[in-house]
Amino acid sequence: MSTTARACAAALAALPLLAACSGSADEVQPTVAPLPAPVTAAAAGSGPITDPARLRAALLTPADLPTGFAPLADPVADLGLPPAPEYDAADRSSTDPQACAAVLREVADQAPGSAARAVARFGGPDFTSIDIDAASYPDGGAAAALARVQEAFDGCAEYRGTDADGFAVQYRLGGLGQPPVGDASTSVRLLTSSDGVTMTSDVIIAQVGSTLIQLVASGQEPIGADLLGRLAGTAVDRVRAASPA
Repeated sequence: MSTTARACAAALAALPLLAACSGSADEVQPTVAPLPAPVTAAAAGSGPITDPARLRAALLTPADLPTGFAPLADPVADLGLPPAPEYDAADRSSTDPQACAAVLREVADQAPGSAARAVARFGGPDFTSIDIDAASYPDGGAAAALARVQEAFDGCAEYRGTDADGFAVQYRLGGLGQPPVGDASTSVRLLTSSDGVTMTSDVIIAQVGSTLIQLVASGQEPIGADLLGRLAGTAVDRVRAASPA
């Protein structure tokens, strides 16, 4: 299973618990609209942020988020722990079509060549999460990066795969229709389902000068359009303030 629904990967691994706390079958299930038409990047009005620490500091913080969200530390990068050991059990994760494995991967992984990259992940109540990653590009590379990220959506309106244990996972990807933010932006919704449980990931990808931001809010219920828009606006403002003239 790819990094496509970052929060969903952990939540769907706890399927028995999720099934116990999920709503009834009579509840309205989230839906997706048709995928949006690709947006064209704007001319970069500011240069790239070349210092990864500066870019990381420009991302959302707990003070920007709803009550109950806290940073999720990376065991290796943040806590200094050794990498997780290899296990004997084979990794049975897969994505079909394979190209759809790129959906919602970090921007810097989808579009190499960034001058700096950064990511911040936050966990909240009831298996919710808010993740933000950013990549800043020299020499007008943000335009190509935005195009590359949107190319990952092609042919991926519906796809499937398996998690590391071989359990089937179904994906539905569509448009979200969020108001534009930054210099150029697009928004999508990814529904990730397994064993009768569905997680919703609402996503805004925005260009700010030479930097691309990807904001992903995941949970059993959509985060809400107004809140997602406010978070994206805050993220754009913070990155713009950190960008060189």
